[in-house]
Formats: sequence, structure tokens, C-alpha cells
Amino acid sequence: MAQRPKAIITCAPTGAIHTPSMSPHLPVTADEIAQASIEAARAGAAILHLHARDPKDGRPSQDPDLFRPFLSKIKAATDAVINITTGGSPHMSVEERMRPATTFKPELASLNMGSMNFGLFPMLERFKSFEHEWEREHLENSRNLIFKNTFADIENILKLGNANGTRFEFECYDVSHLNNLRHFLDRGLVQAPVFVQTVFGILGGIGADPEDLMHMRRTAARLFGDRFEWSILGTGRNQLPLGTIGAAMGAHVRVGLEDSLWIGPGRLAASSAEQVLRIRAVLEALNIDIATPAEAREILGLKGAANVDF
Repeated sequence: MAQRPKAIITCAPTGAIHTPSMSPHLPVTADEIAQASIEAARAGAAILHLHARDPKDGRPSQDPDLFRPFLSKIKAATDAVINITTGGSPHMSVEERMRPATTFKPELASLNMGSMNFGLFPMLERFKSFEHEWEREHLENSRNLIFKNTFADIENILKLGNANGTRFEFECYDVSHLNNLRHFLDRGLVQAPVFVQTVFGILGGIGADPEDLMHMRRTAARLFGDRFEWSILGTGRNQLPLGTIGAAMGAHVRVGLEDSLWIGPGRLAASSAEQVLRIRAVLEALNIDIATPAEAREILGLKGAANVDF
């Protein structure tokens, strides 16, 4: 039997969806984000997908000065590929969301492939008490919120990234996003191999049933043929089940407290590293080898850690 390619584990240790009151384990300060990232890399994550937060109240922030301290610490301690978000928070402007990636010129940056409703308000049914008032407002305001990434926005982000040698983790929340990505590939603004991160379970995007995963996989295969690398991001309780299904079909996987606070039914994950170790155990049980950072760079065609501005 031919050996399948190695699986890349991406870890996103914090983000803009969950708020600090939801879990005592969610990293907020630069030191906490750096520690969580380094632990995840040591557990087996080849790529670290990074957001920043205001250390005073945990509010999501795209201020480059809040990224700088943990970027330098992570780079000094690991060889992991550092992936800087351009998604930021749905409440931010495109210009605000792009500031860290344009400042630091990373090997990899995330890119949401379309405008969409981004409903976080269902989490108000689970979480009732918040330390900071912004947290409740953050969730409640998502009832009337559109995450904006127009074709013009995406084109501008791609041109900025291409000029800096930054490649992208293309976050596709629905089938339309895959078609948008094919549009930019056809125009030459995206180059193969295309790193497709299919996202399941966000209200406003595709659901999290295995049939949804299969539909996204079939569509991506039809649109991109052998020119893409496929990865699975299941939100909340879908993280491990969908990651397992996808991995068995040849996908890379993404875990971390940005995407899910849980390690099992009713049990909060103590860290993103715990989630990395769990999905690593699944991959190893399936006889799937884990990609190192150097192997991830080769698979995705990245420019290398020596060519970033941090």
C-alpha cells in the first residue's frame, strides 16, 4: 500500500470567537499566548495560527504591538510555522484586520474567502455570566453582523500577501467560498498548492454533519484537482469527530482553543496542547505520520522563517 502524505497539525491557541469568561484556560496576555503556542508546537503542531488580545480585558485586537512580544518568543523557542490572522474579529474593518500581516510579513496568513453572517449569539445560551461587559455585547451584536470580505477586499489582501511572499490558509466556511477561491486561482492571484481550510459549524456557514464535510471535499476536489492541500476545522464539539473523519480521508487537521474550548463532553480543555496531543493520538492510531514544521513548509511551498519581519 502506498504511503499517504504526512498530516499537518495546525493549532490556534486563542482567537476572537470565545471570550475570557468562557474558560480559565483561554490565553489572553502575550506571555500566555506564547506559552500556549510553544506547548502546542512541542506537542506536535507544525503551524501556529495566531491572534492577539488586549491584556487588560481579553478583547480581540489587531494592534501589531500586541503581536510583537509573543511572535518573538515563539520564534525563539520553536521552528513552527507562524500563521497570522487577517480575520481578526468580525467587528473590525478590513484595514484593521490586515495590520499584523502587513507589518510582520509572515510565511502564512489566514484569509476568509467571502463575506458572511457570523452568528456567535447562540453561545449566550450556554454562558450566562461574564466578567467584562464587552463579552456579552460581542456575542449579542453578532445577530446583526456581517463579516466583510468582498472580492475587492480579498484581492487587496492577496496582492499585499503576494508582495511580501506570504502564502495563505484559505478559510472556507461554505461551498461559495471554494468557488471564490477558484476565481482567484484562475486569475493568477493565488498559486498552487492551495491550502484550503474547510470550516464547519459556524452559524452562517456550512453545518457540521459528515455529509457537509463530504460535500466540501467533493467540491474542492472538482475545483482544484491535485492543486490543493485540504485541512479540517470543526468548531466546538465537532473538532475531534470531523478532524478524525477528514484525516482518514487524507486531510490535514486544525485544533486549538480558538475553535473549541472542549476536550470531551462537558470537560474544558486545559490547553491547546492537550487538543494537539488528542488529535495526534488519533492520527497515529490511523498510522498517519505527523508533519514537522520543515515538512509543512515543503508541502505548502512556504518562504521560510528567515524571511519574515519579526
